[in-house]
Amino acid sequence: MDAKFRQLIELSAGEFEHVNGLLIAHLEGTRCLLKAWNASKVLQDAGLYHAAYGTSAFAQNVFELSKREEVAVVIGNDAENIVYHYCACDRHAFFAQFGLVDTPVFYNHITSKKSAVSFEMLQNLCELIAANETEIAINNSNFVAQHGAELVDLFRRMQTFLSSNAQRKIHHVFASHF
Repeated sequence: MDAKFRQLIELSAGEFEHVNGLLIAHLEGTRCLLKAWNASKVLQDAGLYHAAYGTSAFAQNVFELSKREEVAVVIGNDAENIVYHYCACDRHAFFAQFGLVDTPVFYNHITSKKSAVSFEMLQNLCELIAANETEIAINNSNFVAQHGAELVDLFRRMQTFLSSNAQRKIHHVFASHF
């Protein structure tokens, strides 16, 4: 067990419920998918902490936003910045742009502001979103049946920003919707 994972356990992340069980298992599963997809170590660390501040879809949080500096000490500034953007993302407004514009604008539901983000950040967010949703779907046929079609549509529209490894896994996990 590495120090970053141990830190999550020490902060009670293992006690949070998630769609398929405990949040800690989902976080580690997301990191493992990113590793299997040959994502950067930075993105893997962001995957492990991706729900640290909660999201617009997952209200529970392990850390308050005021603890961003402390999280950055554990996973690094670059990974923490991805985690913050993942947390702050207004998914409805952000996702709606994919397939319609070349460079989607980031909508921050915390600040209610929109901004341009780098191509690298767009890739990281899309890869993390894909890993998160795919990890949930892997052992949850009800999730696939309920959300598979809309996720396949989203991932098709995001394909410019997704690695080929991610696209292959998505196709496998959501095969019934292709």
